[in-house]
Amino acid sequence: MVIQGFSLSAYLAIPVVLSLLADGEAIKVSLVKNVHQVSTHKEMLLSSRELISIRATPKTYYVSGAGNDTNSGVSTSSAFRTIQKAANLTNPGDTVLIMNGVYRNAKPSGDVVSITRSGTANAWIKFKAYPGHQPKIQHNGWQGIFIHKGASYIEINGLEVIGNNANITLDYAMSQKTNKLNPLTNGNCINADGRKDGRTHHIRIVNNKVHGCGGAGISAIQSDYVTIDNNEVFDNAWYSVYGCSGISILSSWNSDNKRGYKMFVTNNKTYNNRMYIPWIAVGKITDGNGIIIDSTRNDENPKLGAYKGYTLVKNNLAFNNGGSGIHAFLSEHVDIVNNTAVLNNQSPELNGGQIFAHTSSDVRILRNILYAFPGKNINNKTKNKNVIYDYNIYINSSKINVKGSHDIVAGSQFLSKYPTLEKISGDWKSRLDKQNPPTRPYVEPKSAGFACGTVTYRLQGKLIQVGCSR
Repeated sequence: MVIQGFSLSAYLAIPVVLSLLADGEAIKVSLVKNVHQVSTHKEMLLSSRELISIRATPKTYYVSGAGNDTNSGVSTSSAFRTIQKAANLTNPGDTVLIMNGVYRNAKPSGDVVSITRSGTANAWIKFKAYPGHQPKIQHNGWQGIFIHKGASYIEINGLEVIGNNANITLDYAMSQKTNKLNPLTNGNCINADGRKDGRTHHIRIVNNKVHGCGGAGISAIQSDYVTIDNNEVFDNAWYSVYGCSGISILSSWNSDNKRGYKMFVTNNKTYNNRMYIPWIAVGKITDGNGIIIDSTRNDENPKLGAYKGYTLVKNNLAFNNGGSGIHAFLSEHVDIVNNTAVLNNQSPELNGGQIFAHTSSDVRILRNILYAFPGKNINNKTKNKNVIYDYNIYINSSKINVKGSHDIVAGSQFLSKYPTLEKISGDWKSRLDKQNPPTRPYVEPKSAGFACGTVTYRLQGKLIQVGCSR
């Protein structure tokens, strides 16, 4: 609203004493002194709210395990105690720096932090570990970090999120196998969920350590423009009734009509994610994958429409997961490139493969290293259309269901040329923690060789690089 050439906010700033002044010249002087001077016609037409927004300076809020929510939160010495306090104040461009401490859900069924405020394309809201610190978000509620109600342009960076698995026994989880409403067994670590009150988009989940959640490790549901990069995701999906995985993208949503890469799952390490409780919808063990791209065709959500963008799954290491290492299901426009998947399908019920597509189309599976248990499938071709496998290396499996023209079945002679492959192809099975179910958190065998290492060779003069690298 504009009143006589100046904004409403400026008008309200005029001192009350003006109404008591009788001298017209005194009033004129006071107006010049107190009122914001409009400099352009364009600015004159802006509302007071828009003027305030334009002039807002991004803030940094601090959170500490030794803080207090009655503090100002604007310095390390006056930090808040809860991340939620800072999240409730954020505006576009703001950063929340989280210092050492353990951050828990305030309510039994609540989240540690619920993010509902959005940034903008040029001013993301960022939640980051304070430099040199290792804050822990530990919860027994529904989510450690919940991005929802349309919150967008959000970054989660450098945090450790820990679920409730350590406090649950398999006997208790089995007693809850029909209970959809128990956060103790079904809680997720990091979840961007666009199913209710607005779709989420432009989300970055990077450099985090995510583990011990009965539900999903990292999930993005009905979202767009999501990057999940350089996270370590393990020991998730154990006790939920919902058929969860380590990293999952479900029912991606079109925020625009662009067709290029919009969803990225890159440079992650994901292991020991596994289902021990049947998915309540079908009464079977179905998932516990390292990475799954699920239902981007949106057959069950026709109002969303098929996802038009492309998903890139690249340079990930997936091992010892109960389900697949990486796969696309009921999806299209997915590229799975330069990953390494080793000894997945740990669940006896599952035999889909290490890296594969199932009931999908327009999927390219290229330059990956796949090592399966003897007698288990290494890949899959079930109900696929226009799915290409090529330049992959298959180790230790006779069950190769589809083989591209340049795929290599690595025999002893080929393995001997590449130390990376020789190390992977050793008898790591005996070195894995095979407790079923586990009675303690999984500890990655340091000597087991589960590390990224690219195999490079020449084929007809062309340099081929296969597998993940670090």
